[in-house]
Amino acid sequence: MARRKRKGRPVSGWLCLDKAVGQTSTAAVGSVKRLFDAAKVGHAGTLDPLASGILPIALGDATKTVPFVQDSTKLYRFTVAWGAETDTDDADGTVTSTSDLRPDQSAIAAALGDFTGEIMQRPPAFSAIKVAGNRAYDLAREGEAVELEERPVTIDRLVLVDCPDRDHAVFEAACGKGTYVRALARDLGHALGTCGHVTVLRRCAVGPFVEDEAVTIDDLIAAREDGPATDLDQFLMPLGTALGGLPEVAVSRNEAADIMRGRSILIRGATLPPAGPAQATEAGQTIAIGEIEGGEFQPKRVFRG
Repeated sequence: MARRKRKGRPVSGWLCLDKAVGQTSTAAVGSVKRLFDAAKVGHAGTLDPLASGILPIALGDATKTVPFVQDSTKLYRFTVAWGAETDTDDADGTVTSTSDLRPDQSAIAAALGDFTGEIMQRPPAFSAIKVAGNRAYDLAREGEAVELEERPVTIDRLVLVDCPDRDHAVFEAACGKGTYVRALARDLGHALGTCGHVTVLRRCAVGPFVEDEAVTIDDLIAAREDGPATDLDQFLMPLGTALGGLPEVAVSRNEAADIMRGRSILIRGATLPPAGPAQATEAGQTIAIGEIEGGEFQPKRVFRG
């Protein structure tokens, strides 16, 4: 009889990973899964191999909260090289057009207002967006012409940080879900009458996950050494980290037992949270997410821990 494949530990929580340049997000998730010996792992928001920075990784029940993190604001710092456009909109691609024009600092600063707020953006051809069931980057790599539709994205803040020389400019951007920094660099170049592509890209924050709390794969390897996978659990953040914006309903042990069985509970107290999405907590730990309606908490997803 064939031996059943080992599934790994039922460990739950969030890891704030600082992904290295050159590593794919898929490879980073695979490394975390192996190091933690975790049964289930996912991530919130792909980072390009060229990019470094915050890649929130969910383990176990935390994977149920990934959408809350994907919808969070993201903070990027990136460098644009003027004078060349590439097919990937970054330094990993092939140059497709060039320009001798180099915008000055005042021209760059004046253009930023047009890229703040809700704007229309055409994603790069080399992106994970699906076209007729295929990833756009797979089609582009096979030589097919890929022209994706423009779509609305939100850029809350875009500032010029530095102009180290006439060929480069450094920016910071705080933006919403679906925004491509590579496309932003491309479009900035066009707006300034030249060409541009990203040469350095770092994601500094994703919602509640910030650089000060991040660990690298090397940190995890060093911490584990020859010890058990449980040695790494010290790096995990609570499942509820992803739910900071949700109203909290504190429940008793008996109420928690009902919620874990999928039952609604009556909310007690002088002040009721507003109707809508909420999280239920017992002894400070998130046990479920659900809806408040008619004075009751109705669980939608429960967390076994």
